[in-house]
Amino acid sequence: MAQRKAARRRRWWRLRQRWRMIGVFEIDSEHEFFHLTSMIKEGMQASIQTTVDTPGQETLTAEQFKAEETQTHEGFEMQTFAAPVFAKLRQSLNITEDEYMKSLCSGGCYLQFISNSKSKADFFVTNDKRFFLKTQSKREVRFLLSNLQKYMKHLEKYPHSLLVRFLGVHRIVIPNQIKKYFIVMQSVFYPDERINIRFDIKGCEVGRWTNPDTGGKHIIKVLKDNNFDGQYITLDEEKCWFANQMKMDAAFLQELNVLDYSLLLAHQPLHQDELDGKHSLANLVVRTTKSVDLLDGPTGSDPPDMPLLEESAGHVVLDAAACGSEQDGIVLQEINCPQATQTDSELQDFHEHHRRLLPNCRNGIHVIDGPDRRYFVGIIDIFTVYGWKKKLENMWKNIRFPGRAFSTVSPPKYSHRFCQSIQQRTR
Repeated sequence: MAQRKAARRRRWWRLRQRWRMIGVFEIDSEHEFFHLTSMIKEGMQASIQTTVDTPGQETLTAEQFKAEETQTHEGFEMQTFAAPVFAKLRQSLNITEDEYMKSLCSGGCYLQFISNSKSKADFFVTNDKRFFLKTQSKREVRFLLSNLQKYMKHLEKYPHSLLVRFLGVHRIVIPNQIKKYFIVMQSVFYPDERINIRFDIKGCEVGRWTNPDTGGKHIIKVLKDNNFDGQYITLDEEKCWFANQMKMDAAFLQELNVLDYSLLLAHQPLHQDELDGKHSLANLVVRTTKSVDLLDGPTGSDPPDMPLLEESAGHVVLDAAACGSEQDGIVLQEINCPQATQTDSELQDFHEHHRRLLPNCRNGIHVIDGPDRRYFVGIIDIFTVYGWKKKLENMWKNIRFPGRAFSTVSPPKYSHRFCQSIQQRTR
């Protein structure tokens, strides 16, 4: 009996490992990128260690946004840009420098991400799949760095923004071989063990269908707008928050004069234990703590004040206005407790910064739970500027595709159509 159980566990483990590696290849010593990724890991470790050894400041200065540091290693150089800024952003996401270093620089090999993306960039994933590394052009990196203050201000104003989180910008130089810029991003689809379908939504129709058949190849097919026809993002009470945040993020990108960005979307069914614990008091306390900046953490036996909790007729209910619900309140658990203290300033902060109650899971910033499904969402690819080349492309596509919706349009039109398309697919 024990042997049969052990055999079943081994088969299940092998199945999970096979599922985990779908769409990625381990960059081992035989892989063409092994030498490059080994240098990246070494350079990243030194760069992160410098950040650890440098005391952080509460307020970022203009000089820190322009900071550049070059570290020389055997056989290569690593440049790091605006290190204090990205360290502060990681801190705001509760990513410690130790766990960031462990994920990016541990002994486990990076993974090469294989998909149907038309991008010429190289995609690497940390072994735990938590962070993406993507090579970028010099123009794209300069665009990000020149708008980094605006990006940080937007995330400060809307800490639960749907925009992808950039966590580092670097350049590796191997003399007489390569010079590559790359950025580190938080993966939208983390953890991905239960995700089996992914979409890239732009809000247009031309060229926006992908054959889902992989043809037996070891790749992940990211489907597009036309593949999503007839389907919906079912969020119920989170729908209003999602639509409003989408508009605010799109308005920001319009101000940057960019287009061609996408909403990355994936979903998976919620397990029964996740459904059962969704509105429990313990779960709500954890979610509230994750979602609200409490000035002082709880100490001793004093419980934290939860400004989103209120008592009503012996029940603890969720303040519906605070989380965007149209309901009067969600009964969580019958309990006899003293009146929960509401702090007006914290409630005001919650509304002003358009926060929501984040789910009690890893990567909660990119996760929204509907009634029975968990959605992974994030806005990516925000580097395409509407310059003269794109304007010429717009003129040609108007002739080539008269009356049809294509991606190369002015930023105001793109922003409006993007929000409208996703709102129509949400209920």
